[in-house]
Amino acid sequence: MKIFENINDFYTRQQTDFSSENRGLSPKHGHFNVFERKYCSNNNSTYSRRDFYKVSLVIGEGKLFYADKWILIDRPALMFSNPLIPYSWEATSEQQDGYYCLFTEEFIQSSERNDSLADSPLFRIGDNKIFFLDDKKVEEISTIYRKMIEEINSEYTHKYDILRNYLHLIIHEAMKMQAPNNESFQGSASERISSLFMELLERQFPIDIPEHTLNMRSANDFARQLSVHVNHLNRTVKKITGKTTSEHISERITKEASALLNHTDMTVSEIAFGLGFEHPSYFNNFFKKNTGFSPGSLRNHNKQT
Repeated sequence: MKIFENINDFYTRQQTDFSSENRGLSPKHGHFNVFERKYCSNNNSTYSRRDFYKVSLVIGEGKLFYADKWILIDRPALMFSNPLIPYSWEATSEQQDGYYCLFTEEFIQSSERNDSLADSPLFRIGDNKIFFLDDKKVEEISTIYRKMIEEINSEYTHKYDILRNYLHLIIHEAMKMQAPNNESFQGSASERISSLFMELLERQFPIDIPEHTLNMRSANDFARQLSVHVNHLNRTVKKITGKTTSEHISERITKEASALLNHTDMTVSEIAFGLGFEHPSYFNNFFKKNTGFSPGSLRNHNKQT
C-alpha cells in the first residue's frame, strides 16, 4: 500500500492540473506554490509522507494526526510540515480558511544563501511545529501570504527569489515565537552524534510496502552507518537522551506499527515484514511486549472507539 504522496499526487487529490502554467513550476528554482485554503477541493488529507515541505496558516478547526498521536487545532495556527514526518488532517468545522505554501528541496537548494530552510529548527525531525496565533499575528502572516499569491501570479523574472524571501520571513516570525534556547543548536560532539542517530532513525519512516522497508533495526546497524563504535554510540545516546539506542529503536518501531495499524489497511503480516520481522509471530510478541496489546486487538479496539 502506498503511503507516500508526491506533488503530482497532491495536485491530483486537489483536482488541480499539475501541468498548468500557473502552478509554480520552475525547473531552475525547484517547485513552489501557494494557495488559499478555502478554494481547495479537499482540505482533508490521508496519512502519508510527502516529498515536499508545507507551511500552513490554518483558520478553522480540525485534528492533525501524526505517528500515533493527534493534536486538536481549535484556533488559528501556523503549522510547519517536514517531508519525512507522515501526517494527516481531518477538518472538523465547515469553515476552512487561511493559506498554505508548499515547496521542494530543490527550491531550498537553489538559494545562494548559506543557511538552508531545511536546517531551520522548525523543520528539524522530532517535532511537529505548531504555533497558535492571536488576531494581530494572524493578520501579519495573512498579509505575507497575500503578497506571495500576488507575486506568484506576476510576470517578474526573479519572482521566485522574492517568494523565497517571503517564506524566510514567515519562518522568522515563527522562530520569534519560540523560546530563545530553542532558536539554535550549538551542540557538542556527543550531542551531534546523538542528533545524527535520531535523524537517521527517523529517516527510515514511514515504511511503504513493498518499495520501502526497514533496513536498520539494531544499534550495530546505526553504528556502522555513522562510522562509530557501537559502544561509543550507546554511551553517547544514553548520556544525551537518557535512553539507550535499543529503547529509541523499539519505541520508534512501535510508534510506526501503531500508526500503520490505525491509518492503513495493511495486514499484520505486511506490517511485520515491512518493519523487518522475519515472522509475524515475532512482531506480535514485540508489539505486545511494548504496548500490552496484540496488533489485531489494538486495531479492533481503535475501530470501535
